[in-house]
Amino acid sequence: MKIFLSWSKPLSKQCAELLGDWIKCTLQASSPWVSSKDIDKGTLWFNEINSQLKDTAVGIVFLTKENKNNPWILFEAGALAKGLSSNKVCTFLIDLTPADLESPLSQFNHTMPNKDSVKGLLLTINKELGDSKLDNNILDKIFETYWPQLELDFNAIIKSIPLDSSEEPERSESDILTEILYTTRTMDKRIRNLESNSVEDYENSRSPTHSEKRMYLRNQIAEALNQGHSVSDIIANVDLPSEEIKEHIKFLRNIKGINKLVEDFENRP
Repeated sequence: MKIFLSWSKPLSKQCAELLGDWIKCTLQASSPWVSSKDIDKGTLWFNEINSQLKDTAVGIVFLTKENKNNPWILFEAGALAKGLSSNKVCTFLIDLTPADLESPLSQFNHTMPNKDSVKGLLLTINKELGDSKLDNNILDKIFETYWPQLELDFNAIIKSIPLDSSEEPERSESDILTEILYTTRTMDKRIRNLESNSVEDYENSRSPTHSEKRMYLRNQIAEALNQGHSVSDIIANVDLPSEEIKEHIKFLRNIKGINKLVEDFENRP
């Protein structure tokens, strides 16, 4: 199974090569691919890149402060997103945090250079191996064996390559909130469309699926919240486990709260 590792600039390149070798050691059925030429000269590599992307199962984009706005990185990230489902494309944030990223890179799953986050990435890759995947208990043992060396080598790379001395301009509060607003409104719109379709399917179907029934009940929860009903009333009247209802309520309130926060910011004097 091929894993496409996208990089730009020396720090990103060395980290991509390091992680590619490490993934191959831990998951021998995988086949990480790292381009061997400086990505800034990649205009001659379009055909090769496109060829590699066709057979890719997982994509990892290695980002730094220096390369996060690089056109080539954006090109490959876009190509990966087009060819793969969103949960199979992730960023590896070398000297960044998720708050440093703008759309479209901010939309991907993010991996940080720490033990828990890298293990999560490895689990994602392992799931894509199909019949060749490792049992989780075996993967845990292999990860614990190989992680210390990866951490040591990664820190050595960070120390050996001087970071760009130019000060990275901080994203403004307005810029971050505007992106949050766009993201949450997009999510809200998709959820409402899905709920609407599921309710219609549920009401028109004599034998609704479990998913249709679940979305129908979730829509009931949203309507009850809008009407001011208490959590206890909703639990008593909606045919779902109480813990699941509470999770739905938490999710719906989070979206509503973020929208309100950004709108208040936009409307301030």
